[in-house]
Amino acid sequence: MDVSDASGSCAEVLDEVSSAVVADRDFLERVMLGVLSRGHVLLEDVPGTGKTLTARSFATALGLSFSRIQFTPDLLPSDVTGTNVYDESDSSFEFSEGPIFANVVLADEINRAPPKTQAALLEAMEEGQVTVDGDTYELPKPFFVIATQNPVEQEGTFPLPEAQIDRFVVKTAIGYPDLDGEVELLRRRAGREERSPSVSRVLDRTAVQDVRS
Repeated sequence: MDVSDASGSCAEVLDEVSSAVVADRDFLERVMLGVLSRGHVLLEDVPGTGKTLTARSFATALGLSFSRIQFTPDLLPSDVTGTNVYDESDSSFEFSEGPIFANVVLADEINRAPPKTQAALLEAMEEGQVTVDGDTYELPKPFFVIATQNPVEQEGTFPLPEAQIDRFVVKTAIGYPDLDGEVELLRRRAGREERSPSVSRVLDRTAVQDVRS
């Protein structure tokens, strides 16, 4: 895929995502930059601005598998990476994949989990693999994390270590919508739309790999 084709594909993805996410185009372009640079994205903003919808919409438009992990104070590393489960039928242990095994992983409110659980995500972000009980498992390709955190809620949170912050290529915020955006949000609320705005697939996994290469 040449530069012109890649640019056109990215524009189509951004157009599709912007049809669902009420946000500034520059913000969506910054998220797209993180995806294309083989990095990860940290969204830091107040609640209710569409961080989760942004991650899900990008995954759908890119044609990639999506997984959401809600980080909480009692979340264990094995809840993220997976664990070995005993199989009574043949008296052996079989690895059960955790939610980290997806192309796009939404780490929601990442700073609510304790450091040990955050560290379980670090290897995945840096190496594209996880290690459980001494065995290493490759993650799907492409793989990237879109993490969210709410800066105003300091109580019950754990600051991200520097090593993990370094894994994020882009740190950005959605910000509050403009007047037209607020009107659109009110329209959706007034219409009591139960489902998130639909997003169509623009690319597939192979095309995303080509764009990133």
